[in-house]
Amino acid sequence: MSTKIVMVGSKGRMGQAIIRLAQEDANYELIGGVDVGEDLSSLAAKTDAIIDFSHHSNTLAVAEQAAANGKALVIGTTGHSDELKSQVLAYGKKIPLIFASNYSVGVNTLFYLTAKAAEVLNQGFDMEVVEMHHRHKKDAPSGTARTLVEILAEAKGKSVAELARHGRVGEPGPRTADEIGVHALRGGDVVGDHTVIFAANGERVELTHKASSRDTFAAGSLRAAAWLQGKLVGVYSMFDVLGFK
Repeated sequence: MSTKIVMVGSKGRMGQAIIRLAQEDANYELIGGVDVGEDLSSLAAKTDAIIDFSHHSNTLAVAEQAAANGKALVIGTTGHSDELKSQVLAYGKKIPLIFASNYSVGVNTLFYLTAKAAEVLNQGFDMEVVEMHHRHKKDAPSGTARTLVEILAEAKGKSVAELARHGRVGEPGPRTADEIGVHALRGGDVVGDHTVIFAANGERVELTHKASSRDTFAAGSLRAAAWLQGKLVGVYSMFDVLGFK
């Protein structure tokens, strides 16, 4: 049986990629697509899952519609404030939803490997995160980079606010042992590159993922929507979808 989906953010790059892949795959049925400011309510009742790649300012309204109709929700928007994210995640008490910064199978493998490396390299290694995206990307650092920093901070037992150092300029002084450098590059048509660097005296370990097509993210979001079918209410992650937990 195919999974019926509604695409929110249908006019964006990701929305267009998801729509195209859904139309090409018999495992999915596209019920329709809307963008910010357009009516979702008429489509929400007809679908199995709603996929949102519109804008973080629109996510709470999408979650409200999903909950009102008892539909699964896949959230791909980034740039939420902590308060907004908490409000959105509260709908996990009413519907099954996935809130992920990246739906690529490769990137989620990078998340997994970063967590494992951070466990081993937590002492004596400096940690830095570098990301690059196309010139049109609005938020910085990327949601994926923020997740990587969260993983590293958790390994150190501290918060992102305590450890993150967003770029360096002037004379910031010697690097502290625990700080995590975060660097956002923008240019051209880069879909998304992310590198986690573990640097010590005499050696360096780098974990890198480079995306050359948005189809990797689109395919993962569709996979997540299908996986949510029949699941209990709650907040899930791509680690659940991929069986990493």
